[in-house]
Order: sequence, then C-alpha cells, then structure tokens
Amino acid sequence: MNLSSIFVNRPVATTLLTLGIALSGALAFFRLPVAPLPQISFPTIQVQARMAGASPDTMAATVAEPLERHLGTIADVTEMTSQSGVGVTRITLQFGLDRNVDGAARDVEAAIQAARADLPVSLRANPTYEKFNPADAPIMVLALTSDTLTPGQLYDSADTVLEQQFSQVDGVGNVELGGSALPAVRVELQPGPLNKYGIGLEDVRAALAAANANAPKGYFNVGPQRYQIYTNDQATVAAQYRDLVVAYRNGQAVRLSDVAQVDNSVENLQNAGLLNGKRAVLVIVHPSPSANVIKTVDQLRAMLPGLRAALPPSIHITIAMDRSQSIRAALTDTERTLFIAVLLVVGVVFVFLRSGRATLIPGLAVPVSIIGTFGPMYLLG
Repeated sequence: MNLSSIFVNRPVATTLLTLGIALSGALAFFRLPVAPLPQISFPTIQVQARMAGASPDTMAATVAEPLERHLGTIADVTEMTSQSGVGVTRITLQFGLDRNVDGAARDVEAAIQAARADLPVSLRANPTYEKFNPADAPIMVLALTSDTLTPGQLYDSADTVLEQQFSQVDGVGNVELGGSALPAVRVELQPGPLNKYGIGLEDVRAALAAANANAPKGYFNVGPQRYQIYTNDQATVAAQYRDLVVAYRNGQAVRLSDVAQVDNSVENLQNAGLLNGKRAVLVIVHPSPSANVIKTVDQLRAMLPGLRAALPPSIHITIAMDRSQSIRAALTDTERTLFIAVLLVVGVVFVFLRSGRATLIPGLAVPVSIIGTFGPMYLLG
C-alpha cells in the first residue's frame, strides 16, 4: 500500500480534507499581515523629553545625562544612544534579542520615575517612551494647510485631534508631528532699553514667571471660615504680555513692551513643512509590528471625513504619501501571476493529455496546494 492509495480508497474523506485545507487557507489569507518588507522586530525603546527653548548643550547636560545614568542600570541593554537638539532629547535603548520588550518597557518607566528628581524643574512634563523599531517606515503622511491659520495653530489642531485619534487605531504604532511646534509667546529682549532702565535678565524672567503663577489671589474671612479667591489670569497670547510691568523707574512703570518685542509664535522655530510650496504641518503615521498596512491605511482613510468635520473649516487635509499604494500594486501583481500560473499548468496538461478528467486533477490540486499554504503561514507568523 502506498500513500496515494489511502486517499484513493477514501474519496469522501479526501474530499472533506481538500475542502478543509482550502477553507482554512482562504480564511488565513485575509488575516495575513501585509507589509512591503519582512517584519524584523528589535527589542528597542525610545525615550523622549522636551524642554522648549533649551539649547542642545543644555538638553544634553541637564536632561540627557541624568536619564542616561538611570537608564544605564537596566539589565540587558546592549546599546544606548542619545541625540539632543533645540528643546528635545531622544535616547534609544536596544536590548538583547531574547529580552521581552514589555518587561523592558516597565524597567524604562521605573528608571524615568527615578530620574525625575534629577531633572530640571523647567521640564514641564515627564519624559515619554515608546516601543520603537528603527526598521519601520511611515505608512501614511498627511499635510495640514490653511490660508488663514498660522503653523502653530495648525500644529495645535493636529496635536489635539489627529494625533489622539490616529493613535487609537489598531495597527498604528506611532504618530509624529512635524513642520511646526505648539503655539507660544516669544519675547525678544532689546539690550538698549534694558541698559537704559537698568533692568537685568533675571528681573524679566521673574516678572514672566509671576505672571503665570497659578496661585490664590487672596482670601477673605467670614466668621471662623476663610475663603480663598481664585481667578485664571494666566497670560496665553502676546497682547496679554505686552503690558506686563517688569520694574518701576522714577515712579513710572516699565512694561515688557518697553524693553522687548513680544509676538505670538511657536515653541521651536527650527521646524518647517511644505506642501506644493505652501507652509504645512505634517502628520506622520508609523505602523506597529505585524500590522496589516493595507487594513490600517483603510481605517485611517475612513476616519478622515469625521476628522475634517471636527477641525476648523479653514484647515485642509491632504494625503501627501500613502505607502499602501505600492503594496496594493505588488499584491495585485502577485495574485495575477499566481492565477496565470495555474491557468498555464492546467492548459499544458490539457494540451498534452487531451483528457478533461486528467486535467481536472491538477486543476484542483494546484489551487488547493497554493491556498492551503496560507494556513501554515498564518500559524507560523
């Protein structure tokens, strides 16, 4: 008895087995991840800290160094690199290939909390971290443009609406913003008037800090009870800062506008994004490991009408880059090639054998064998 006779003598079982293989392969085909390149997952985590206006040297000395000191104590760190720029520090940690990235992320979180006491108080928010794969490339880039809004306002809308919504989509690993920065008030001091009034830089800094102090403005007593008075008088735009009193000279108030130029601007001026020669803010979407790129892009596209409605009407959203287009073309070409190959096999068999029954065997065996491979591919990842 040979192997073939087992299936020849049991036609019902053979038919059911063939249908089962074809059905399992067909179901697995729609669940297979689709990506332009093989997914190689490195246990890598990137830590990022921002401090608006700080120079690269300041970021390296006051932010990067304390973080590196605490992150360096984590076990199984094979490589640690840091990069400091204007107002930002990025530290990339690469672990051993056998290290579980989720466990490494918990260690990184603990190290960041331990380093918080050594970081400057002007660091407004704790450093953040994310699982990072240096081999990942963006799958979609959106550009936000407007004829009336400033780049800072565009960036603020992208940060509060698009980034938050896209980060919740299944298959999205990371969302980056570029082309501008969050809105801010920029104060450019003028040495001449400062010297004329005898005002130092520390005087200006103290006045600006006092203008943004979130503290009770006073209190009043009613019998045995005391009531504190709160009001939100924090300055948020340039016009509110210009009349700020910096000092008094000869009984006269010296206002901030007398010694500085105060303008509405952004936190970091060293950013620029262009779309067809027009200023734009870019939303860069990266995939998560093993994500189906086509499915993820389809979900992002389906969200765009609702997001356009949530943004101001003057903001225009343009898809600047869609990486799924090349993947769709390659996938379509592969499917067409497989279909042509099956037809050629069946056609050659029919030409030489001149038998419909003999042609039916490869006509069923070849497609089932191809479709059946999708099942093990899905199970093996």
